Amino acid sequence: MILYPAIDLINGACVRLAQGKFDQVTLYDPDPFKRLGLFNDENAQWVHIVDLDGAKAGSPQQHELIGRLAKASKAKIQTGGGVRSREHVATLLDAGVSAVVVGSAAVKNPEEVRGWLAEFGKDRITLALDVLPTKDGDFDAALHGWVEGSGISLWDVLDYYPVGVAQRILVTDVSRDGMLMGPNMDLMRALRQKRPDLEIQASGGVKSIDDLYDLKALGVHGAIVGKAIYEGLIDLKAALNVG
Repeated sequence: MILYPAIDLINGACVRLAQGKFDQVTLYDPDPFKRLGLFNDENAQWVHIVDLDGAKAGSPQQHELIGRLAKASKAKIQTGGGVRSREHVATLLDAGVSAVVVGSAAVKNPEEVRGWLAEFGKDRITLALDVLPTKDGDFDAALHGWVEGSGISLWDVLDYYPVGVAQRILVTDVSRDGMLMGPNMDLMRALRQKRPDLEIQASGGVKSIDDLYDLKALGVHGAIVGKAIYEGLIDLKAALNVG
């Protein structure tokens, strides 16, 4: 399993949100290059960077900074936040990142996104589905930086991308994101059962090394970890060795 240590950016600084709420921001480091250096020192394979300003605005806002981070990184960079068009994808790939995360567009414009997957390659685009648990036990796909539900079930969205169309999917239980509650194992188990063809990245709630081993045991391909690393609850070197 691949660990993706996370850098979430607002105005160029490393922050974390609680449950995707932009009014609950914790500043961890004003210098993302310092944080990236720590990840480089431990030989992380990948780093996950989110342009939170872009997620809120609906278009990438920090792509120049992300490009500089990509050039400074020994790890491959996966990044997203506000990616809504082919041009956004191309701009980020041209900036030097290895994979672009596509979220809201994957829900709202699946035909267009399938075209991007075909054009740029399944290995260059990660579909991101941010989900909100519903009262009936289903999961609603969230849109526009987690600020609204779509009314579309996670499982219906996955049907937009039949076997062979996509390769990687990043799924965040927004209710757990930044809350250190542990990952939603039932959700991850259901994803593995229903779509074994996809490389699943788990995000939201990871709080311990044990969580990472539990995800690995389920066959989850990757885990995005932010707050638990920043708060010192997970040792980065040990976490990288879980894989």
